[in-house]
Amino acid sequence: MNENSTSPPRAARRRTPGWIRRPGRLIARSGLFAAVAARIGVWYLKLVFHTNRWVVEPADALDRVRPLAPVIAAVWHGQHILMPIIPTGLRAAAMISRSLDGEITARVAAAFGARPIRASGGRDPRRSIEKGSMTGFIEMLQALERGDSVLQTADIPQGRAREAGLGIVMLAKRSGRPIVPLAIASSRRVVLRRAWDRTTLNLPFGRSAICVGEVVRVAPDADEAALEAARKTLQSELTRITRRAYELTGRPE
Repeated sequence: MNENSTSPPRAARRRTPGWIRRPGRLIARSGLFAAVAARIGVWYLKLVFHTNRWVVEPADALDRVRPLAPVIAAVWHGQHILMPIIPTGLRAAAMISRSLDGEITARVAAAFGARPIRASGGRDPRRSIEKGSMTGFIEMLQALERGDSVLQTADIPQGRAREAGLGIVMLAKRSGRPIVPLAIASSRRVVLRRAWDRTTLNLPFGRSAICVGEVVRVAPDADEAALEAARKTLQSELTRITRRAYELTGRPE
């Protein structure tokens, strides 16, 4: 049984009215709009990064991670906004969805030196090919083989927030690369509580923390039981360091 099985069922989300979605698609697909929005996003991330006081735990986290590269960096959905600007010193690729805001996110990631991999999965396997999940998986494998680390959210898009899926564990099995759990938190923040993933917008002029968890490794011959054990270990570690990161900011979740 899943560790989060006792959690209350997630409330059904209201579908955005068509009269809003249709013009929204046109705007979001505009190259000019995406370029302007991405520039604003880059500026904002720099503002937040340079006006926050930072603490890293453990203090030598980056020194521990660099010798393991390339790695699979795992974060929770909705807690990854500041990831592009964190100076890890690693060549990296990031899996970015094909959603309406994906083009903007991809441009922001590219501005900070990351190579976007455009794909998304989701809960409906019938749409996995359409949304490019298999292509994305292959591209991430190729990136790791080239020596690039990859950033991937551990929980499944539109699934249950902060519940790790098997995709990232399968990537570790196929690539032979370790998973490094990461958590970033800020004392000054806005939480979009109606969003399925508790999307958190980090704000300037506060205190921020980066926590790096224990590495999770998956054997090339891992069977179903071993994969599930690795998934649970990753989920537990991400939950632990996310809680700890917020504690370090002085304002727990």
